[in-house]
Amino acid sequence: MIVEAEKGIFKPPQTMPPRSASNPEASSRGPAPSADAPAISTRDLSIFFGDKHVLKHVSLDVDARAVTAIIGPSGCGKSTFLRALNRMHELIPSARIEGQIRLFGQDIYARDVEPVIVRRRVGMVFQKSNPFPTMSIADNVTVGLRLNGLRNRAVLKERMEQSLIMAALWDEVKDRLGAPAVSLSGGQQQRLCIARALAVQPEVVLMDEPASALDPLATAKIEELILELKRDYTIVIVTHNMQQAARISDHTAFFYLGELIEYGATPKIFTNPSKKQTEDYVTGRFG
Repeated sequence: MIVEAEKGIFKPPQTMPPRSASNPEASSRGPAPSADAPAISTRDLSIFFGDKHVLKHVSLDVDARAVTAIIGPSGCGKSTFLRALNRMHELIPSARIEGQIRLFGQDIYARDVEPVIVRRRVGMVFQKSNPFPTMSIADNVTVGLRLNGLRNRAVLKERMEQSLIMAALWDEVKDRLGAPAVSLSGGQQQRLCIARALAVQPEVVLMDEPASALDPLATAKIEELILELKRDYTIVIVTHNMQQAARISDHTAFFYLGELIEYGATPKIFTNPSKKQTEDYVTGRFG
């Protein structure tokens, strides 16, 4: 989160958004989408690192308030695609992007769009939980809000509690909010990172293999949480776990060697794919 968001561009909202299709903070998030509008649309999206063409001409629509899984073997461009959705590649000097990405109809790479605003609207949860080790549990949740200039202690406390509730962590930590975040278990730390992402009220949450380092019980809690969150958020998740993709996603995109091979409803991708490459991958013949 970058402090320059406060230069008259963004004023943090004072309450959590209600569970409705309309959003009172639409003025800072672009035009209100229609009920049938995709949350994210990519058109002819290509990404280069130096001379290497990593992602090749990807076009797809991500439905709002649904879980979309990105699958494929290592090195196929899954995480590269995910990071393009909130302009994280701009932090890499050798990266270059061609094509278009629209967030609820708004071109996120337009010259007048601030990257920090995009990253607020499109939150990110990484494979390895990354709580700030010198901060308490409570401060980890509210750090983004405070960086964006929110100082009202009552509002910060309310947002912190609500975010921890949404991340299914409140009951486990409410009596030790001042404890170091690193005192939590691995699964709890990952849910804390999800709470931190939710605190700034994104519209989309990106998750890059959020349960790959967790035990089965912690993984089940993360999956339950994702299914709960999709009532209010658009979720895009990268996963190597085919069973996980089948369990929690509404739509699945299969990437291979930087190309989008097939994209569709998850039951179809796993039971009746259109492409032989997809069938070979989901049945374990390669990858």
